[in-house]
Amino acid sequence: MTETSTQIQNPDSKTTTTSHENDGLGFWKFMVAGSIAGMVEHMAMFPVDTLKTRMQMLGAATSSSPAAAAASYSSHHHHQIGRFFTSIMRKEGPLGLYRGIAAMGLGAGPAHAVYFSVYETCKRKLGGNEPGHHPLVHAVSGVVATIASDAVLTPMDVVKQRLQLKRSPYNGVKDCVLRMFKEEGFRAFYASYRTTIVMNAPFTAVHFATYEAMKKVLNEISPENASEERLMVHVMAGGAAGALAGAVTTPLDVVKTRLQCQGVCGADTFRSSSIRLALKQIVAKEGYQALLRGLTPRVLFHAPAAAICWSTYEAMKNFLQNDPEGHPSPQL
Repeated sequence: MTETSTQIQNPDSKTTTTSHENDGLGFWKFMVAGSIAGMVEHMAMFPVDTLKTRMQMLGAATSSSPAAAAASYSSHHHHQIGRFFTSIMRKEGPLGLYRGIAAMGLGAGPAHAVYFSVYETCKRKLGGNEPGHHPLVHAVSGVVATIASDAVLTPMDVVKQRLQLKRSPYNGVKDCVLRMFKEEGFRAFYASYRTTIVMNAPFTAVHFATYEAMKKVLNEISPENASEERLMVHVMAGGAAGALAGAVTTPLDVVKTRLQCQGVCGADTFRSSSIRLALKQIVAKEGYQALLRGLTPRVLFHAPAAAICWSTYEAMKNFLQNDPEGHPSPQL
């Protein structure tokens, strides 16, 4: 990722930066750029995320029979997003779409700071900044980064999803954290961590490898236009990778949502955090189609979210890199 910023300042040089020059940005700058990017991305896309959570919890109530769950799914399926949106707006107002955003704000900043700084460090250590194409290095660095950042984000993600539920029993972030701790213990915050890793590792590997490959191809086609094309590269590469990875991992995302919200508002509970058992339990009760709930909003979320996140991150990195003393100069 750092290659782009150096090429912008010196378009004639077609060589990639060495790891020494790359260090100029410093760990803390990656963290600042990453945390701003993460917060912008999640705040911008939050209402779509709320719709996805509500859709994925359809049919999760203990009382609903398999037949009722399937019927509720098929009746909602065609106009799901529109219907959920108008129902929330009518019954809860625009703020209903933003319930739990404080938890996301608290979690997304630190988690993305960890994510990007671990990614950049890992990429540099594994030689990903040397000349040549290193898809495996980018994929591995991305996976390491996601394992680290999910450890930070998962507890706040659980809180966020519980607050997003229809008729959520909690009065806000603090109330949710304290009651979960008291009623379910510390483990409840990490019930979905394994599923999140299994879901995000392939997601991230596809995402980073696609992103870095597309960026490299576009920069090679016309290095002299690298700065003008930079934003389009981030938007196209990030968007394509985000949409593809988001679609493929939807069934695991449904499992993650159910594990995180189990027992709330009468939802089914799971004996363990085993992905296989959770999948079996959902399919037995609601059929295979339940695993594709929220597919559309998930793709609608990840394509623009990835584009927003990457372009914000690269813009912030550029901004911070313009002045070696750490006083960013105002030109982007």
